[in-house]
Amino acid sequence: MSQENIAEVWNEVLSILENSISESTFKTWIVPLEPQYFDENNFVLHTGQALAPSILRKNHYSEISAAVKQVVGSELEIKIIFDEELAKTFSKKAAKRAAQLEKEAADTSEQTSNGMKYQYDSLTQMQSSNLNLKYKFENFVVGSNNKLAYVAAQAVAQKPGLKYNPLYIYGGPGLGKTHLMQAIGHYIIKNKPGLKVLFITAEEFVNDVVNALARGDEKTKKMNKFRKKYREVDVLLIDDIQLIAGKTRTEEEVFNTFNTLHGSGKQIVITSDRTPKEIPSLSDRLVSRFEWGLMADIQVPDIETRMAILQNLARDTNVDVPNNIIEFLATVYSNNIRELEGSFNRVTAYASINDVPLTIDNVKKIINYSEKKKSFTFDGIVDEVASYYNISPKELKGTGRSAKVAEARQVAIYLCRDLTQQSFPDIGKFFEKKHTTILYSYDKIKEELKINNALASSVSTISRKINS
Repeated sequence: MSQENIAEVWNEVLSILENSISESTFKTWIVPLEPQYFDENNFVLHTGQALAPSILRKNHYSEISAAVKQVVGSELEIKIIFDEELAKTFSKKAAKRAAQLEKEAADTSEQTSNGMKYQYDSLTQMQSSNLNLKYKFENFVVGSNNKLAYVAAQAVAQKPGLKYNPLYIYGGPGLGKTHLMQAIGHYIIKNKPGLKVLFITAEEFVNDVVNALARGDEKTKKMNKFRKKYREVDVLLIDDIQLIAGKTRTEEEVFNTFNTLHGSGKQIVITSDRTPKEIPSLSDRLVSRFEWGLMADIQVPDIETRMAILQNLARDTNVDVPNNIIEFLATVYSNNIRELEGSFNRVTAYASINDVPLTIDNVKKIINYSEKKKSFTFDGIVDEVASYYNISPKELKGTGRSAKVAEARQVAIYLCRDLTQQSFPDIGKFFEKKHTTILYSYDKIKEELKINNALASSVSTISRKINS
């Protein structure tokens, strides 16, 4: 293939990489690359993103090299070079995009006030205008950690009640479950204004049940109003469903509401921090129904996805944040998107108010970052717990059932979840225990800490040692 066809070559390379690299990485780091030339030894690409050379060489060099080889027929050295002129262009495009988004937001606000774009009348009537305007598909960053959930959510939004019903999205705290669920609601409100959408947290549902069941002459009227609120909608979105577990009357209302809506072809979307089978005390009939449709998990995002989230946030808020700061924050806050975004907002607000430059040293002070901060590991936690209880790590992870060993094992499981925020399945693999055992241990210690001062003291002491 001739040198003059560099653009054609690169387009073919892009088509290959699009199927081998996560969507967030592809759009954030690969698409902005600009091919310069190739010869018998090198394939040269320029980028306007200062971090792109190191990130792509470290994590995706082999995929890029293989794709180039597939297209040109020989193995070439891939050279990715930072270009300051491209960087200026990149910054101008980002600023232009931010201005465009700001204008769109203003237009949306004006149209909303006139009832032209989002018709919230039905939501207001049902006292359910709970959707957050920032939780839309447009600003949800897709990566390998959430692609299944994202694709399923879009399918549900486009054809509610016809596919994946119910859609059950699960994953750890702060990973985007609520964002994705509310994005479904926004899409339907915008594109199918005739449908009634209701977003509710499980806690609010429980409170509504309690209030409806309150004694008095209005009891029957309250229950009828409650059931009308939840059963006369086209799309029901329930957040954190695990909070209804063990509440018999609430579970009964969820069960009957589910049957009514599902039987009428209405869409149900549910989120939780775990799968239905992993929710302690949840009735079997609800477990069965929640598993009828599609269960999609959201996992902890990789660093590239976390950086893409921060870049989008910087763009949307029209804040100029150096790439090294974005990479630093994405490295420090690795398990929780909510904490990641919160740190970004805290850092940029502090820097703006106090007129200080965004440097690594200043950011460390703002977020109280310590170089001595440990990266918690399961092994390290188990060692400290075993030492405290004066048993061996092997004994702690074993099958011994004495009260001392059992408590030590449950405390270790609790701390592994609490300190690392790793998934229950991952913790189960480490301890070689079933999910149900891990969940039982975690929930047992979590509840006992509220009433058992001696246990709380022990866990606090162990935590201090792990953090020291």
